[in-house]
Amino acid sequence: MSSISKRDSKYIWHPLVQHKHQKEMLAIKSAKGVVLTDESGNEYIDGISSWYTAVYGHCNSFITEKVQEQMQQLDQVVFSGFTHEPAVKLSEALMKILPDNQAKLFFSDNGSTATEIGIKMALQYHFNKGNKRNVLVAFEEGFHGDTFGAMSISGLSVYNGPFEEFFIDVKRIPVPNGENNQEVYDQLKSYIDQDNIAGFVFEPLVQGAAAMKMHDANRLDALIKLCKENEVITVADEVMTGFGKTGTYFASDHLTNKPDVICMSKALTAGLLPMAVTSCTQEIFNAFYDDDISKGLFHAHTYTANPLSCTAALAGIELLKSDEIQQNIKNIMTWHLEFGQKIAGHPKVKSIRQIGIIFALDLNVEMARYGNLRDKLYKFFMDNGVFLRPLGNTIYILAPYITTKQQMSKIYDVIERSFQIIE
Repeated sequence: MSSISKRDSKYIWHPLVQHKHQKEMLAIKSAKGVVLTDESGNEYIDGISSWYTAVYGHCNSFITEKVQEQMQQLDQVVFSGFTHEPAVKLSEALMKILPDNQAKLFFSDNGSTATEIGIKMALQYHFNKGNKRNVLVAFEEGFHGDTFGAMSISGLSVYNGPFEEFFIDVKRIPVPNGENNQEVYDQLKSYIDQDNIAGFVFEPLVQGAAAMKMHDANRLDALIKLCKENEVITVADEVMTGFGKTGTYFASDHLTNKPDVICMSKALTAGLLPMAVTSCTQEIFNAFYDDDISKGLFHAHTYTANPLSCTAALAGIELLKSDEIQQNIKNIMTWHLEFGQKIAGHPKVKSIRQIGIIFALDLNVEMARYGNLRDKLYKFFMDNGVFLRPLGNTIYILAPYITTKQQMSKIYDVIERSFQIIE
């Protein structure tokens, strides 16, 4: 029989790939802990937790055993008109780690739909109240997903270009960077003064797809406060940042003014199964609670609150709260800091930034987001047993919380040696 990669190419259309340039995909046969193994037996340290999901490692037995037990009792059931113990237990567990202002949870099945629901909450909140507010505000260079509402508020045209004429009306503001804080605040205020802004959707503290672009809590806090003073619904897209990655349970924990809505996915289910949750305040929920049936939030997915996904999420939260994982997070933060100090003066390094276990460096070279030099870097990492996905000239690390010092040292070493191939 031919290889998995050869068989793949016959029928499968992959995401974020121009198939004319890339003929075959690398077939991963197994994964355990932080190591991916391909069909030829080559091993790779998963330096990005497989797109920020498998933060407790792959095939974590603590999680898989609980899911295996659950699938013998209840595998799937409609969540409209029914409920079940895993969903209820997960709701109780989430409320213990979410910011105190969150009160209700709406289940869906991926990060994009979590954001889509947050957008709907913001727009329908005002519609239900009889307010003519149908415009959203979002940061430049944001990324929130690939469904139409999520694309509308995303600012990376490399993903969205063919569809922009179909989008929701969105006003964009720059990310506050320390030098433009007042300008960004004034621009947001000018939009709000137009009296048609329904919501402000943002990635708190870190814009992932924008190459881990970071801003601090105080600058974001002032924008959220302004929104709250003007009944503009604030929607925090924590799909990437949630569940420990910024050093706290959620990036919103760094803020004094908490968002009205929080979108969660990715690490929510520890990389085992797809699921998402959008949480909101009681005030948001109350705007949908009415004798008029049409004021309800009529959004549903077949696998909403799937019992197996809920069970995986519960196990993940239990691990997240454990002393061992919390100590591991602190260790990784320290190792990143030490690595950053080591390479800070390197002529090939333009800048370094870090929050929690997220580390990013910009190379001192101009590079296309997808291009030959980026591909050369990616190949170098893989040839040396490390899975990293550069975003243009940005190399970032977002490794599982169980990564050892020896494994992290290998990631650092391979990154440092990659500087030699940059002309």
